[in-house]
Amino acid sequence: MEYVAMETKHVTGLPESMGGGGDPSPVTAYGVYMGMKAAAQFAWGNDNLSGKKVVVQGVGHVGENLVKNLRKENAIVYITDINEEQLKKVSLEYGAEVIRPDAVYDMDMDIYAPCALGATLNTENINKLRCQVISGAANNQLADETIHGPMLMEKGIIYAPDFLINAGGLINVYSELISYNRQRALTQTEHIYAVTLEILKIARAEGIYTQLAATKLAEKRISDISKVKSNM
Repeated sequence: MEYVAMETKHVTGLPESMGGGGDPSPVTAYGVYMGMKAAAQFAWGNDNLSGKKVVVQGVGHVGENLVKNLRKENAIVYITDINEEQLKKVSLEYGAEVIRPDAVYDMDMDIYAPCALGATLNTENINKLRCQVISGAANNQLADETIHGPMLMEKGIIYAPDFLINAGGLINVYSELISYNRQRALTQTEHIYAVTLEILKIARAEGIYTQLAATKLAEKRISDISKVKSNM
């Protein structure tokens, strides 16, 4: 983006040295954390994550910041990644327990947080999962939305839609358009909590899976703003 900015001013995602927001990962992770707490509130009637067992699959920039937030709240965190060096670093720094990549779906956990590859929610893995909440940063977590969204619902697992709760990074980048301020970006990202709760309630009321509920809400917002613009 630094190179693109040499050619046009219509650029976001820039480093702080160029007036941008810098690394968006902490804000992305904060949004996932907010979504996770909302899902916990929906599942257990309390959003306190202290003592909850959380498996974070992937501890890159976003995953590490999520672990940081979880450990601040005294959640019991298990981590896995193919990067052994990063695993060791995060484990030592935050007191998270390392598990093997192939042990994730056999873990007895409260929350599963996929923060690496997409499509980890497939027929085989969902059948193995022992958790009540799924809330992670990875994109496209459902291998097939129309199959695995309903499958999670039938199994009684609360799924916080990925494109909703990982939106903090985009919020952070957008914030550069209006004179960047990290605290303001974090404050805006906190709204992910309320929207997540809204979508979970809509899904339950309409008897549909949460990804579909989130998509319907997004499409309604696009339609509504289009109507407003057409009448201007």
